[in-house]
Amino acid sequence: MLKRIDPCDVIMGMYIHKLEGSWLSHPFWRARFLLNDVVKLDKLRRAAIPGIIIDTAKGCDVEGGSLADRDAPVPPPARQPSKASRRKAWQTQPENAGPASRRNATMPTAATSVTREFGRAARVADHGAKAVSKVFFEMRLGKAIEAAVVTPLIDDILASIQRNPHAFNGLMQCKRDTEYIYRHALAVSALMISLGREMKLPPHQLRLAGLAGMLLDSGVSQLPVDLADYGGDHRQLPQDIGAQHVHLGHDFILHSRMASEVAVACLEHHERMDGTGFPHRKPGADLSLFGRMAAICDAYDTLADGAGGLDPAVVLDKMAQDVGAFDPEVMKSFVNAMGIYPIGTVVELQSGRLAMVIDQSASDLASPKVRAFYSLALARPVTPEVIDLAHCYGADSIARIADAAVSDLPDFARTKARMLALITKG
Repeated sequence: MLKRIDPCDVIMGMYIHKLEGSWLSHPFWRARFLLNDVVKLDKLRRAAIPGIIIDTAKGCDVEGGSLADRDAPVPPPARQPSKASRRKAWQTQPENAGPASRRNATMPTAATSVTREFGRAARVADHGAKAVSKVFFEMRLGKAIEAAVVTPLIDDILASIQRNPHAFNGLMQCKRDTEYIYRHALAVSALMISLGREMKLPPHQLRLAGLAGMLLDSGVSQLPVDLADYGGDHRQLPQDIGAQHVHLGHDFILHSRMASEVAVACLEHHERMDGTGFPHRKPGADLSLFGRMAAICDAYDTLADGAGGLDPAVVLDKMAQDVGAFDPEVMKSFVNAMGIYPIGTVVELQSGRLAMVIDQSASDLASPKVRAFYSLALARPVTPEVIDLAHCYGADSIARIADAAVSDLPDFARTKARMLALITKG
């Protein structure tokens, strides 16, 4: 049950059994504890210690760790890696990391309900918005950034998705209290991780995918405009100016010496499979995997932007109908990751009520858990009722995605906004 790992491999959720080396070499007075604090995580990775002993029976194992690995004896202490190797270890990609060598990246993190995970995800999102804001501000000043600066945030998002694959993405569809550019960065980062997880990408690529999603629009911070003049929303910029962000972001990411896959994803996330996108009109055969993933994740979040955007299920349908835009196989994986009716979708039930999707069913993507809240017959809100459509024995079911015309019903817009706010509170 005990395993020795390098400090650069420690992640949230691990149970620390022992810290090697002198107690003077690290700031922790307790030798054994469950790692659930991002500050402690950062300190552990920076501590001048040769190794860490974890107990996999009480917490997470290293991603991809087998049962045989867990039972193996703890090896003797190894020589402490250099600071540079610790900083870059998480983003190092094996040259043979192709389909044949991919491992399931699912960590043995305890699963939690979507309601419970919303609370944790909200804390990560609030902290993340501040972290992304700081990174974008420093980029605007021309300061190079290191991947290690946002590594703890990527790990937190990854851990949240491992505990519940739908909570963080659902939360980001409901949040409206964060400036769009930062909320979008967090949302796309989480979508990239969820998609990569569905595609069974190895752990190091999951992290790179999350980093790419977070920095796709980083070039916006270097555009020759004041974004405040456009409500903080780069989508409102003139097209000739806004389109420059892909080159600016790509060049700056390379200047910061981050992984080339991240820079390429930034450059390609507005390309299309049919070769009609920008900036280089590259056809799908020439696009990177991250570029094809990023095009889907960015488009989805842009269209389903919280209460003011399209219904999430409508977005998926709209994207499916945009022939030539997205990689069909990657899009299929994205739908599997999100569900046919993603969290936040408003559906019409056979009972004549409107309901909002609040969780997914592991056994039936077409029968999520919903909260009925509006009567079409009465044209008014009704007492909310939670219905697990996969286990209600046919008492109710989804008739269709709620028609856009329902937005004209009395009090509907206000009721929907209230439901979006309540969905994250259980």
